[in-house]
Amino acid sequence: MPEFSVAHLAHAVGGEVVGDGSRAIDGVAALESAGPREMSLVANRRYIAYVPATRAAAVLIATEFVDEIPGTLTQIRVANPHAALRGILLLLYPPVHPEPGVHPTAIVAENVQVGTGVRIDAYSVIGSGAVLDDGVFIGAHTVVGEGCEIGMNTVLHPHVTLYPRVQIGAECVIHSGARLGRDGFGYALVDGEHQKMPQVGGCRIADKVEIGANTTIDRGSIGDTVVGRGTKIDNLVHLGHNVRVGERAIIIAQVGVAGSSIVGDGAVLAGQVGVSGHLTIGAGARVAAQAGVIGDVSPGETVSGYPARPHREALRSQAAAFRLPSLLKRVRAVEKALLRRTKEAPDPGK
Repeated sequence: MPEFSVAHLAHAVGGEVVGDGSRAIDGVAALESAGPREMSLVANRRYIAYVPATRAAAVLIATEFVDEIPGTLTQIRVANPHAALRGILLLLYPPVHPEPGVHPTAIVAENVQVGTGVRIDAYSVIGSGAVLDDGVFIGAHTVVGEGCEIGMNTVLHPHVTLYPRVQIGAECVIHSGARLGRDGFGYALVDGEHQKMPQVGGCRIADKVEIGANTTIDRGSIGDTVVGRGTKIDNLVHLGHNVRVGERAIIIAQVGVAGSSIVGDGAVLAGQVGVSGHLTIGAGARVAAQAGVIGDVSPGETVSGYPARPHREALRSQAAAFRLPSLLKRVRAVEKALLRRTKEAPDPGK
């Protein structure tokens, strides 16, 4: 494992060293478990409480917290600790590039175009007419369907399935169990029976997209399902047919987006969000966890709850709902008081 001094790491990420810059670092760990040759991170105020007891050789710390950290601890001070941590991790844990080649158990059709530096692991199947650009990695037991195109330096981890004619750009990462280009959920009711509608569209993934484990993205029914450049999709996400996701969007675990909906550039869908079909989530919009979206969301808007509505409005509704039990007790008390008064009042007929 590589080893660097604190000063070297600080220089690499544009940070300021406070303390002993000659200390050797060969790993990164959490504050509570870090050893004397490891670096840790303070990017959130809630973790400052762990600092006095840490054994870390140094901490990477946001400049806004420096006054709350003991002066005896070696620090690398940066404005953006997560961006700096990324640079340090790449130095300490450099990516491993497998040797190019095709495993003897892999099945590769005769007319597949294979670029330089491609690795195809055991028991993978590459269908007729597929194109694998330079530096592509195909993990074990992965299936690349007929006519698929995979861009330069893209990684398909083990057990990925690409249905025919899926297009994936350069420098993408597709995690295990992902299924791209499967038939969309489309049926016509004919004579009382659900008859399958042919799904003849495509599935296009742009450059620098990451797709999590066991995520499914359907092909278009007519036209394509599209995921834009730089978008990151977590595990267990489903995108229905003809969904269009813009650039740099973030879609977190267990989200479901129904057919023909649009997710704009830079939008964020938090965990377990559900989006109905044929809707538009505007650019930069944010949808809070477990929200149910049944109408369009404006660009830049933050929504939550079910049905999803502006976040402040949803919070007011929740607060009102929390007050309902006490309100019901008060109403019952008023009803009892009125009933007593009615019983105690003299009968005007006597």
